Amino acid sequence: MMTFIQNFGRFWYDFIVGDDKTIAIGVVITMALTAILTANHINAWWLMLLGGAFVPLTLSVYRAAER
Repeated sequence: MMTFIQNFGRFWYDFIVGDDKTIAIGVVITMALTAILTANHINAWWLMLLGGAFVPLTLSVYRAAER
């Protein structure tokens, strides 16, 4: 049973984080900020667009191009 739980946790970690931890952390922070702003009745759809898609993709491509 413990092996199943460990494999399940490893699968989800690899699925969410993948190869780049900084992108995963950035997306989580962006989601938290969006939730906070939305809870305070601030329209924050644009933040998910920038912090969840545009900025991580740009940084990832930039780092890959440096290699």
